[in-house]
Amino acid sequence: MDWVKIIHILCVMGWMTSIFAVPRALIYWRREYDRLGEFGPLGDLTIRLYRFSAGLGVIALATGLWLGWQWDFAAWVWLKLSLVGALALHYIWTGKMVIKARRGTFDESEMFLRIFNEVSVFGVIAILWVVVVKPF
Repeated sequence: MDWVKIIHILCVMGWMTSIFAVPRALIYWRREYDRLGEFGPLGDLTIRLYRFSAGLGVIALATGLWLGWQWDFAAWVWLKLSLVGALALHYIWTGKMVIKARRGTFDESEMFLRIFNEVSVFGVIAILWVVVVKPF
């Protein structure tokens, strides 16, 4: 079970990197697109980061479910899974923004993207609190 935990933590760290970095990268990608008028290196980097971390997210979810099963899906595990589900929705929303940006459509303002980016931080703090404290 220790190896599963190690793999889980490692994949979560990689997935979180993308959750925190891609919304911020969209800000800079938009600036680059406005300057160049075309798809540039920042767009390529953002897409690659998002796609790579999707696989890490799937592995993190699979190992997390396996660990939850090992802990008989205690109440705190269900709370954690709910919060992870909310974070996954945030990630999917980010992916939709990346797809639109690839077509040259940047609908969201910089302010929105900055706030959107910070929302994920609160989600991660809540997840960490549940894992450490195990409130029920």
